[in-house]
Amino acid sequence: MRNKRRLTRVGITLVTLFLGGCTVPRLVQKTENKLVPASYNSSQDSTNSAKTTWRQYFTDPYLTALIDTALYNNQELNVTLQEIQIANNEVFARSGAYRPFLSLGGGAGIDKVSRYTSQGAADAATEIRPGVETPEVLPNMYFGATASWEVDIWHKLRNAKKGAVASYLASIEGKNFQVTNLVAEVANNYYELLALDTQLEIIQRNLVILNNALSITKQEKEAAKVTELAVRRFEAEVSKTQSLQYEIRQKIVETENRINFLVGRFPQRVQRDSQSFTNLVPPTIQAGIPSQLLANRPDIRQAEWNLEAAKLDISVAKANFYPSLTLRGFLGVMAYNPLYLVYTPQALVASLAGDLVGPIVNKNDITARYKSANAKQVQTVYNYEKTVLNAYIEVANQLSNIDNLAKKYDAKNNQVQALTESTNISIKLFTSARADYMEVLLTQRDVLEARMELIETRMQQMNALVNTYRALGGGWK
Repeated sequence: MRNKRRLTRVGITLVTLFLGGCTVPRLVQKTENKLVPASYNSSQDSTNSAKTTWRQYFTDPYLTALIDTALYNNQELNVTLQEIQIANNEVFARSGAYRPFLSLGGGAGIDKVSRYTSQGAADAATEIRPGVETPEVLPNMYFGATASWEVDIWHKLRNAKKGAVASYLASIEGKNFQVTNLVAEVANNYYELLALDTQLEIIQRNLVILNNALSITKQEKEAAKVTELAVRRFEAEVSKTQSLQYEIRQKIVETENRINFLVGRFPQRVQRDSQSFTNLVPPTIQAGIPSQLLANRPDIRQAEWNLEAAKLDISVAKANFYPSLTLRGFLGVMAYNPLYLVYTPQALVASLAGDLVGPIVNKNDITARYKSANAKQVQTVYNYEKTVLNAYIEVANQLSNIDNLAKKYDAKNNQVQALTESTNISIKLFTSARADYMEVLLTQRDVLEARMELIETRMQQMNALVNTYRALGGGWK
C-alpha cells in the first residue's frame, strides 16, 4: 500500500508538471484600424478609373506596345514571379506536414552480445534450430515500411499551412503592385521622352529665329545702325541655344535607355509619335471613394494577407506550448540469414508506438518564438495602417496636383501667346530702328523659356494622371 501511495504521488506530480508546462504567456495583440475617410473633397461619386484596364486607359499604340513588352521581359518582374513559385512550393510542403509519412527501406548489421548479460545468457540457452546454438556474433538483416504521423491536435500544422497560403497570396499581390508601378514607370518615361522631343523641336525653331535676327543685326551693323556689340550678343545667344540643344539630346538618350531597361532590351531607338504631344488632351480621371482603395490597391491587399499570415504564426507558436502526439509504426521482415526473410510469419516483425511529448521546464526557446510572432503581428498591423494612410494621401496629393497643373498650364499658355506676339513686334521695331537689340534678345529668351516650361507643365500633367491611376490601384488587371 505504501508503494502504491508513493507511485500515485509521483504520478500526480508528473501530471501537474505536464499540465503546468502547457501554460501560455499572456500577450496583448493589436487590432488593425481599417477606417478611411468617406470621400475625396466631399465627392460621393463611386465611379473609379482604377477599374479601367491599362490597355483602355492608355490610347497611344506605341506606349501600349512598350508596356506589353515590359510585362513579359522586365527582369525584376520575372524575379518576383519566381518568388511566387517559391511561396507556392512552401504551401505544398506545409500541406504535407500534417499527413502520415511512409518510408520503405532495409538494413543489415552484426551484434556481439556479452554472455554475462541477461540477453547473452538467454541466447546461450536458446537454439536457433535443433542442434544449433545461438552464435555469439549474430548478423541481422531487415526490410520493411516505417510510418509516422503527428496528430494535429491543436491545428498547429494546419495553421502553418494556412499561414503559408496567406504568404503566397501576399506574394501575388506584391507582384500585382509591382506590375502597377512598372506600367506607371513606363508611361511616365514615355511622356517625358515625348516632352523632350518637343522641347528639342522648339529649340531648333528658336535657333532659326535667332540666326535670322543675327543676319539682320549684321546688316544693321554694315549700315552703321548698330555696333559690333549687338552682333556679338546675338552670336552668344545662338551659341547658348545650341548648347541647350545638346543637353536635351543627352536627356533623350538617357530616357530612351531607361525605357529600354524597363522593357528588358539593349539600347535602341524607342518608337514614338512626338508630334501629337502638344495636342494631347489629359483624360478626366474618376477617383471614386476612399474605401475602394482597400479593394483596388495591391499593396493594401498584400499588407492584409501579411497580417493574416502573422496572426496564424501566433497560433502556430502558441501550439508549441501544448503536448504533441506522434504515432510511429514499422512492418517488415527481419532475420539473421537473408534466406529466412521470405519465411513468414516467423520472420515477420511489427511495432506500433505513440509519443505524447510536451514542454515542462526551460521553455525559453518556444516562449521567445511566441513573443516574436506576437511582435511581428503588431508590426504588420502598423505596416497595414501605414499602407492605407499612404494610399489615401497619394491619391489626395495627385488629385490636387491635377487641378493645380491644369490652371498652371492655362496661365503658362497665355504667357507663351503674349510673348510670341511680343517677339514678332520686337523684331519689326528693331528692323525699323525703333527698338534696341536687347529688347529682341530678352524677348526671344523669355519666349523660349516660356515654351519650354509649357511643355514641362504638359508632361507634369500627364505624369500626374499616370500617378493618380497608379495610386488608385489601376494598371495591374
